[in-house]
Amino acid sequence: MPSLGRLHLITDTRPGCDPLAVVRAALPVARADLVVQVRVTDDTTDRQAYDLARRVREHCAPYGATCLVNDRLHVALAVDAHGGHVGADDLPVAAARRVLGRDAVLGATAREPDAAARAVAAGASYLGVGPCHPTATKTGLPDPIGTAGVRAVVAAVDVPVIAIGGVTVATVPALRAAGAYGVAVVGALSTAADPGRATAELIAALTC
Repeated sequence: MPSLGRLHLITDTRPGCDPLAVVRAALPVARADLVVQVRVTDDTTDRQAYDLARRVREHCAPYGATCLVNDRLHVALAVDAHGGHVGADDLPVAAARRVLGRDAVLGATAREPDAAARAVAAGASYLGVGPCHPTATKTGLPDPIGTAGVRAVVAAVDVPVIAIGGVTVATVPALRAAGAYGVAVVGALSTAADPGRATAELIAALTC
């Protein structure tokens, strides 16, 4: 399993967004400290998801960056991604681990300690924990858990915790202080006027 980067970029495929342009801007800055999680909207066809994931995988390779695919694990296998990520409504973690194999990176979503511990016991390599703060990039989310919620999950598991949900440069220090290994972002990069500069600022906040 490759080492896990601290900055997780989740692709934004909503209308008007250019996920590949953001990936291309972020990679030369973050390099191996970047994890790109290919997430697509529900109405995206498997062929479209495959085409995007394949191109992301190709872009990641020269930089040693990690490429994961959210939910659609068959796409992850098809493009030889490093692994995948499953949410609460996706395949159970144990089933996802059987699909991907023992050496793949497998992320799972959690927001409270008991569920987090169960996900790790079932085979999760890391946890995406949140939402930490209010966010507009995904609808139907539960209430934010804040830094206290992140801290509670960190105390319950022995795998990297990646804080997600409304993450900005300003909120990174408190999340790191709560024990988060890294952060996952969507809007902080996809809506940035200069995604490369925004990546540099996030990396600096994560490593200071």
